[in-house]
Amino acid sequence: MGKSIAFVETSGVSSDELKALCREIIPDVKVYQLIDDSLIQEVNANCGPTPFVRRRMMEYYRNAQELGVDLIINQCSSVGEAADAIMPFLDTPVLKIDQAMAERAVELGRKIAVIATVESTTGPSVRLIENVAAKMGKEIEVDLHLVEGAMMVLIEQGDAEKHNRMVLGEVQKAAKDNDVVVLAQGSMTVLLPLLKDIPVPVLSSPRLCVERVKELLEAQG
Repeated sequence: MGKSIAFVETSGVSSDELKALCREIIPDVKVYQLIDDSLIQEVNANCGPTPFVRRRMMEYYRNAQELGVDLIINQCSSVGEAADAIMPFLDTPVLKIDQAMAERAVELGRKIAVIATVESTTGPSVRLIENVAAKMGKEIEVDLHLVEGAMMVLIEQGDAEKHNRMVLGEVQKAAKDNDVVVLAQGSMTVLLPLLKDIPVPVLSSPRLCVERVKELLEAQG
């Protein structure tokens, strides 16, 4: 029997990209996507996961586990810490979409800029990088930039051009004072074609995540 994975997603904004990356990097792996875009709306309205969001996430994780998948991926950085709390109650391993990105950022530099497009992601993203650095025994500085409302422009209006105008200036500014720039939302990959002239590495989570998925599945045998 072949390998299979499940993405638990709080919006569909990056679902097509994740499927495309899986076809490219892990073409023989069966991919399930469990998407509930009401989750991100509630998270954003409350600046973080509510108890109701956590309960629904648990249900989706259990549903994914019942599918018999080899790995579950939490697609949303804003609920990454909620995923951490769920992991001990599952038999199936869980990977957060931004885990590999955080590790790469800490490897690349001491001064790390985090660009976020929704407030609910700021705390979890910064704490993830700080925790990774602590485990690696490395001192870092995190420079947070919030482009408030940009993510919802992309999700609700589908306006990638406006989203990119809102975010690009912050990325350029952050690159002047930092060793590496982290794009906290996977949805920000729409910006990548505009970042070729940025003088420092700019990291986005989807590709790094799927590459890590491949490594984990290969390690499972």
